[in-house]
Amino acid sequence: MSTLHSVESRDGTVIGFETLGQGSPLLLVHGTTADRTRWTPVLDALTARFTVHVVDRRGRGLSTAEQGPYALRREGEDIAAVAETIGQDVYLVGHSYGALCSLEAALLTSSITRMFLYEPPTDGRSIVSTEARDKVRKVAAAGNAEATLEALFREALGTPPPAVQAMKASPTWLARLATAPTVMRELDGVETFDILDRLGQITVPVRLLLGTESPPYFRSAAETIAAHLPNADLATLHGQAHLGVDGDPAQFTAAVFAFIDQL
Repeated sequence: MSTLHSVESRDGTVIGFETLGQGSPLLLVHGTTADRTRWTPVLDALTARFTVHVVDRRGRGLSTAEQGPYALRREGEDIAAVAETIGQDVYLVGHSYGALCSLEAALLTSSITRMFLYEPPTDGRSIVSTEARDKVRKVAAAGNAEATLEALFREALGTPPPAVQAMKASPTWLARLATAPTVMRELDGVETFDILDRLGQITVPVRLLLGTESPPYFRSAAETIAAHLPNADLATLHGQAHLGVDGDPAQFTAAVFAFIDQL
């Protein structure tokens, strides 16, 4: 049994989220080209232990009643608003771009008391060449959702073609296609990420998760972010790259549990 909820963010954007399970609050924040359904492979395991709140970030799913202009910091306000609605002792799990949004949120609220961040895609240094970004921008401007996602994964993120084909065959591909209009603003958000000088204000425990098969820039970004956080460490997802939630959901959920159990 699940219930749907919404909260108004600081700029008037309505952020929707789904609640399942029973226990202490766990907030899941997805990455780029995704919505709340990307957590489907791990929901059964997580809801057996937590009350899980699965957010749709602005611009998709339950959160299309959006105000402008867009900024990564607005996403932080969104996540903070959800966290404050669901409790005062929230365990947050964020993936990829959602991890960047979560760091912004932790600067705005005391409701988030621990964070588990799976491969934030940057530490403020450019990870995508200008040429690759221009290619994605050109495809996105043409309005073809599938071509936009393929260009993002292949040109900007260097995802191997077999991995892209596997995503296209997955049940969540249609949901990913619906997020195509958000691709360029989030790719630009990665390039303009400027939070490092503020990370020292986040004193809650943070664990950064890295796949052993991920591109090296993910490790570099995680190590730099961890070095700027007062209470952070690193953990490894063996045999997986950036999509370990799908590739090895049991190992991923075990890592989520291991962090909370040691605190």
